Amino acid sequence: ATRKKLDLLGLFIASSLTALGGGVIRDLLLDRTPISFTLSYPSVIVISTLMLFIFFSLHRKIDLEKRIFFVISDTIGLVAFSIAGAILAIDAGFNLFGVLILAFTTAVGGGIIRDVMINEVPTVLISDFYGSIAIVIGLMLYGLSAASLLNPTTLFIVAFLGIIIRLLAYYRSWKLPRLY
Repeated sequence: ATRKKLDLLGLFIASSLTALGGGVIRDLLLDRTPISFTLSYPSVIVISTLMLFIFFSLHRKIDLEKRIFFVISDTIGLVAFSIAGAILAIDAGFNLFGVLILAFTTAVGGGIIRDVMINEVPTVLISDFYGSIAIVIGLMLYGLSAASLLNPTTLFIVAFLGIIIRLLAYYRSWKLPRLY
């Protein structure tokens, strides 16, 4: 949002959509009221984080997205949201495609909405291995569920593997092949 020189309202909207958009889409697909519409804490977290970024001028750090703290926290969020989407889809009785869509949408849907809103091709569609992690996690959880092996221990293993795969992909610059 700051790279696109959006004003404070634009910054708030872009931040809110990035943080909450995937969960809103997920909940609507599950025919549920989005929790960010009924509970205060999602909005409080977004506003608090935004205020901290502004206070510490973190939005001016050009290489913030490459710093280890950002990469690790973003990775944990990606994995956690992928797992949440997949588990909710499995609990709703969705098939493999539905589980993959909800894992992916929950994890990266907000970023896609933000990118489209600021007139950019969604980053997840043109760079690195980021969105693929959500798909891999959805596949693992669906397989574990189908084999009746989904439990807290296997969930922890999937989370751990998701984090390791994402960090390897980031630091080794893994990319999906392109067809041009």
